[in-house]
Amino acid sequence: MKTGVNVPNFGPGTDPGVLRDWARTVEGQGFDLLMLSDHIAITPDVAEQYPAPFYEPFTTLSWLAGLTTRVRLGTTVLIAPYRHALLTARMAANLNELSGGRLVLGVGVGWARQEFAALGIPFEQRGRLTDGVLRDVREAWADTAGYGNRRIPLWVGGNSDAGMRRAVRLGDAWHPLRCTMPWLREAADRLKVCADEHHLPVPAFAPRIALRPTTAPVIGPERLAGEGTIDQIMDDLDQLRLLGADTVVLDPYNGDPREISHPEPAWDALAAVAAHLHLTEQS
Repeated sequence: MKTGVNVPNFGPGTDPGVLRDWARTVEGQGFDLLMLSDHIAITPDVAEQYPAPFYEPFTTLSWLAGLTTRVRLGTTVLIAPYRHALLTARMAANLNELSGGRLVLGVGVGWARQEFAALGIPFEQRGRLTDGVLRDVREAWADTAGYGNRRIPLWVGGNSDAGMRRAVRLGDAWHPLRCTMPWLREAADRLKVCADEHHLPVPAFAPRIALRPTTAPVIGPERLAGEGTIDQIMDDLDQLRLLGADTVVLDPYNGDPREISHPEPAWDALAAVAAHLHLTEQS
């Protein structure tokens, strides 16, 4: 099982220097994947959770590709309806080629109504639009003369049944975000059932979980995977491996924009996980 990190590319305190330090930390600690999130218009509903400045993921990942050599680079998740399918296909293919085949393209339908309105995109049609974008991107990539022949993994986000079905029909992996362990166990079973119903192969299972270390154990049914003592976090990772997870992405951002200005605790938490997984000596 591979492990990745969702790096905050937004908020007060985020600048090129901090992003560079994040990339060097993630790669230096031996993680397999560095991922960024996506917003274009930082409308009030977006800013409440992900305040400005917000660094656009394709631009930022292209820059980070030149600062790293090994770590894969991805989006968790690119909001598919926000860009024309051919633009997404072109940017993704170019970034993949320039980085030596290191891109993972995670996509989702989006949730911010005000941002959709600012971009002139009908919010109610976002599911249908996402399906169309994914089909068109795959069709464009089939033209290897124009888009290159390096394969780009396509992860489909979304915790709903619709997201799961979309992953089965159009993705290489299903990428649910920040859930409890009981939910993830049940979801892994549902993913197999969904694939059987569509008579299609089961996509890879690639959840993004929290990374919120605590000194005392966290108990109760609402505990997120990745929340608790280092022993709880490592047990969650082990359980996900047994569930067949191909990759698990750790998300150290826990909703308070003030923490972005002080990334050191997040780096320490990643170092603790890396040490338990012995990532550094394997990289």
